[in-house]
Amino acid sequence: MDVTVQDNPERRRFEIRLDGEVAGFADYRMRDGAVVIVHSEVDRAHRGKGLGGVLAKQTLDTLRERAEQVVPACPFFAQYVADHPEYDDIVVK
Repeated sequence: MDVTVQDNPERRRFEIRLDGEVAGFADYRMRDGAVVIVHSEVDRAHRGKGLGGVLAKQTLDTLRERAEQVVPACPFFAQYVADHPEYDDIVVK
């Protein structure tokens, strides 16, 4: 199983791909210099495989590498960062 997460700036979303197929995404918008994660989802056929957590982790890791701040407006991402305080340095409170 090959899993990758990539930014698709044309669609303003991070996509998680499973064996090359888009299996989920996290939509974002830019606001006041921060990346606002507004919505995320994993395709029904791929739920229960932990892909949501992989999507959140790799999205946040990429944003950290870019020295960007994030607003987790999406409930899934908000819960993920609440459960993973190691991302507090990039989360806008």
